[in-house]
Amino acid sequence: MKPSLRWDLFCRVVDNYGDAGVCWRLARQLAAEHGLAVTLWIDDVRTLARIVPALDAASADQGCTGVRVRHWSDAAAASAAPADVVIEGFGCGLPDAYVEAMARAPQTPVWVVLEYMSAEPWIDASHGLPSPHPQHGLMRTFWFPGFTPRAGGLLRESGLLARRDATTLDLSRRAALFRDAGVAGTASATLVSVFCYANPALPALLEQWADGDDPLVCLVPDGIARSELDRYTAGAVPHAGQTIVRGALTIAVLPMVDQDTFDEHLWQCDLNFVRGEDSLVRAQWAGRPFVWHLYPQDEDAHLAKMDAYLTRYEAGLPESVRSVQRAFWYGWNDGNADMVASSWPALRLALPALHRHGIRWAAEQAAGIDLATQLVDFCESRD
Repeated sequence: MKPSLRWDLFCRVVDNYGDAGVCWRLARQLAAEHGLAVTLWIDDVRTLARIVPALDAASADQGCTGVRVRHWSDAAAASAAPADVVIEGFGCGLPDAYVEAMARAPQTPVWVVLEYMSAEPWIDASHGLPSPHPQHGLMRTFWFPGFTPRAGGLLRESGLLARRDATTLDLSRRAALFRDAGVAGTASATLVSVFCYANPALPALLEQWADGDDPLVCLVPDGIARSELDRYTAGAVPHAGQTIVRGALTIAVLPMVDQDTFDEHLWQCDLNFVRGEDSLVRAQWAGRPFVWHLYPQDEDAHLAKMDAYLTRYEAGLPESVRSVQRAFWYGWNDGNADMVASSWPALRLALPALHRHGIRWAAEQAAGIDLATQLVDFCESRD
């Protein structure tokens, strides 16, 4: 295929900010770094606008940061000419009329099904496999982001780690984050960000932090863990821009921010609690210690995914640090308040070792070809 000028990326918002966040980062990078004309079709523009403030949540067709953003409706998609490359985000399905138009196109578009990221070994064999559409015979290629050279790469903008390092070397940026969060005192306190699903273990962890000997500041985006914070504060959850102090703990609720600001918050924190796929990958690039909260699945399938990731991520860590991290991650993902509370002191002591390991891991992963570049190379090699 000749260099493609038009790409369509389809996204259904299932996991709030995760699906929208991944698709937006990909669309933005394809436009900015590869000079492509990219249209993001999304069924919930309002959710995307919470992390892309430049968007008009009420507009059905607009441009933003070099990307055309269209509200995904059957009528709008039916009237659109198919692009040269069509990305189906997370197996969301494409509109029937759009697929029929693809089948009639003089040159068949390249159709890629972007799957969820995984560290499980089977994705190396599944990545890049073709599969014909059952009605139209159009060939789809399944794309699995992952952590080995045989997988489909990870989203990483050009120069990301260099920007991270420059930002973290500027000590005034961390102090500014404390000020922006409305936290008094110095920036020497342990700084933790919490972006998680509902978790019954959180109040017990907050109690641990409040009873600690050293000051700890917990940053929580507005609307996240609301029920747990309500229980812990007896209904006195701070609004965005406000704080509450309990013992050694200060909880600061922040407004939702754009993705670049979110990344910088991760870079500045001493520990990051993240959820889903987008924030996991960003926590990885931050190089800081983190705890991944996976969305619970039937028959504990999410725990198998977590174990596969830990097996890769922990390579090279001393056994003492591995066991501490695993105990906390399993307790957190099981919602086991006693396990989380009892394993926190050891995890706190392991943070410096986990930080050194995280920097090494990020550098090793960044040595591979990023997801967007792999996608472009693949699509432009098609006949």
